[in-house]
Amino acid sequence: MTLRTFLLGACSALAFAGMASAETLTIATVNNGDMIRMQKLTDDFKAKNPGIDLEWVTLEENVLRQKVTTDIATKGGQYDVLTIGTYEVPIWAKQGWLLPLDNLGDAYDVNDLLPAIRSGISQDGKLYAAPFYGESSMVMYRKDLFDAAGLKMPDAPTWDFIADAAKKITNKDKEIYGICLRGKAGWGENMAFLTAMSNSFGARWFDEKWKPQFDQPEWKDTLNFYVNLMKEAGPPGASSNGFNENLALFQTGKCGMWIDATVAASFVSDPKQSQVADKVGFALAPDKGLGKRGNWLWAWNLAIPAGSQKVEAAEKFVAWATSKEYTNLVAEKEGWLNAPPGTRTSLYANADYQKAAAFAKMTLDSINSADPTKPTVKPVPYVGVQFVAIPEFQGIGTAVGQQFSAALAGQMSVDQALQSAQQLVTREMTKAGYIK
Repeated sequence: MTLRTFLLGACSALAFAGMASAETLTIATVNNGDMIRMQKLTDDFKAKNPGIDLEWVTLEENVLRQKVTTDIATKGGQYDVLTIGTYEVPIWAKQGWLLPLDNLGDAYDVNDLLPAIRSGISQDGKLYAAPFYGESSMVMYRKDLFDAAGLKMPDAPTWDFIADAAKKITNKDKEIYGICLRGKAGWGENMAFLTAMSNSFGARWFDEKWKPQFDQPEWKDTLNFYVNLMKEAGPPGASSNGFNENLALFQTGKCGMWIDATVAASFVSDPKQSQVADKVGFALAPDKGLGKRGNWLWAWNLAIPAGSQKVEAAEKFVAWATSKEYTNLVAEKEGWLNAPPGTRTSLYANADYQKAAAFAKMTLDSINSADPTKPTVKPVPYVGVQFVAIPEFQGIGTAVGQQFSAALAGQMSVDQALQSAQQLVTREMTKAGYIK
């Protein structure tokens, strides 16, 4: 063997050893703009962690949830980092499917996480996911229509004020509807809105013994108010409208008010996307004077499944992607308006962000007023603001949503929808063993 051959072989062996020593993290994520942006910025992570490679599995939300649920329930270990919602975190943590995030590093500053967001992704005082971005819901409204009607929106309106204002600013001849609200059936569509709304009316899904409460007057008040308001001041075909449909209506000037996710604030106030960008104001979600507002709480989070064999590397990635430094990186590359919202106190104390996002304070106030551990006026055995954090909720939430959407469409009465909801939820909760 010549010296040259020996050296070439040695170099090849070293290169192979270097390649072999690199860990590859498989990251399952949802196909939305913020996550795509994160993938584009991962050169920063790789530069700081040269021994870690990243493999992305990017899926539509429903497909993502199905695949990661199957994998994590069997501890298959296919993924090392998961993108999951606030709904899944407490359920999966109780099942032992997620690892507690105890080692995100001294610089991570867990105490900087917004308390409401942190509470929703913790179990027994331990953090089981790290929030990538968070949201609540609030009122977005047309200041020009309010001025023309001689109305002034309070920072903290009541439902009665909202209903009165919606009727006054409705002009159906000009296709201007006083209010747009979700009507499309689904646990994450109309039931996200209606569950949060019902909290402010004093309603709850279950009493302390898991008995469904749709036969109680608080739910009847909620659903009657909603259906009547939408009939008088809502757009035609409202029972088919979800987030995206109402967003389009608002941006094209057809809604006087829209109560929905705070993340929409940047869309409706962006002149590139919205025809009414310079006319939009913001207010807290309404209340009935009972101590709860009709706003929800949600976050997309990164979590580590118990089946991962690469926990240390996964912790480094989760810490990087949800850190204050990542927020600064996004601001540097994309501008402060695109910084991931709703997760850190420090973002809302940042003067540059406040200047870029006129809705920052209202978003923060909305998030802070939501408490997933005490979501209702009366006591309940569950966690979650616009959902009930039990595995059965996806099924029963969508089934109830179908009844309420039918009531909005005029296919059944409010009383019939509530009676049907009471029967089907009682049946499913008895079958699942909650009701003895």
